[in-house]
Amino acid sequence: MPMPVVPPKPRPGDRVAVLSPSSGLPGLLPLPYELGLTRLEKEFGLVPVEYPSTRTMGATARQRADDIHAAFADPTVKAVIASIGGDDQITVLPLLDRELIRANPKPFFGYSDNTNLLAYLWNTGIVGYHGASVMCELGRPGAMDPLTAESLRAALFTSGPYELRPAGRFRDTDRDWADPATFETEPETRPGTGWRWHGPERVVEGRSWGGNVEILAWLLMADREIAPAAAYDGCVLLLETSEELPAADEVFGILRAMGERDLLRRFPALLMARPKTWSLERRNSPEQAARYAREQRDAVLRALAVYAPDTVAVFDVDFGHTDPQLVVPYGGVVRVDGLARRVTVTY
Repeated sequence: MPMPVVPPKPRPGDRVAVLSPSSGLPGLLPLPYELGLTRLEKEFGLVPVEYPSTRTMGATARQRADDIHAAFADPTVKAVIASIGGDDQITVLPLLDRELIRANPKPFFGYSDNTNLLAYLWNTGIVGYHGASVMCELGRPGAMDPLTAESLRAALFTSGPYELRPAGRFRDTDRDWADPATFETEPETRPGTGWRWHGPERVVEGRSWGGNVEILAWLLMADREIAPAAAYDGCVLLLETSEELPAADEVFGILRAMGERDLLRRFPALLMARPKTWSLERRNSPEQAARYAREQRDAVLRALAVYAPDTVAVFDVDFGHTDPQLVVPYGGVVRVDGLARRVTVTY
């Protein structure tokens, strides 16, 4: 497939759309959302523009599709940022006007359930950005993590190479967004563990594709926004898991299905995000969290051993459901250097 269009970047002072293509949680949990809007304005110099369904819980797929169309069609809006994820964005995809969006390419930022829209843009020929939601990253209690802020600023405003770096410290636990006290202090963090490399020591450079593992499974089941296998030849696979904490066997099963579909071997490199190992519903101890992460890594390696033994894999990269979170281009160029142990993206 030809290289996709890299949309023009916004500049400070520009208007940016804030959409809820999945869940209207800003209407239910306003504290992190309002904080995220404030930071967009004060720290990034951008002017947020909301749409009818941005704060609407239970908005229909048609309402959300209409907001996406309005944001992309408006020439005064220079980028589109998701408020948060959800679990039913797949129902919005059939309602989208591909020609309208193709004619008005704009940077889109989102992850988790927004894997749907990122995959849609990939097939439309537009580079997107995996990461940076308003409620989670911009609305982080206390302050944005410096690594997140640096990565987002580079992705928003600059072009060219940007080297990803392992986080010195990271957070895996959450606090109640409905409690104002949550936002009075920064969350507790713990020392980073660095990246783990696996596979041949070689350099891979290619377009990125992938996203949240659970959402990719749904797209595969619905046969929606999945290109012919050969389209992914030479691409870099991005994978991350959510706060739903899918079991290792489930992750293996999804990758096995990708292998059986002749997809997995097409990717000579894989960036596997640091997994989320704790949630408000499943408060794992440090030992349980470490075991969960280890079992997930073993499951991925087991799938690679069967279906893609020559793939260079990097584990515990800080993107996806992580804090800090690195923004990774989706459909843009990613360079995985297995010799120098470096990962560079092109914004």
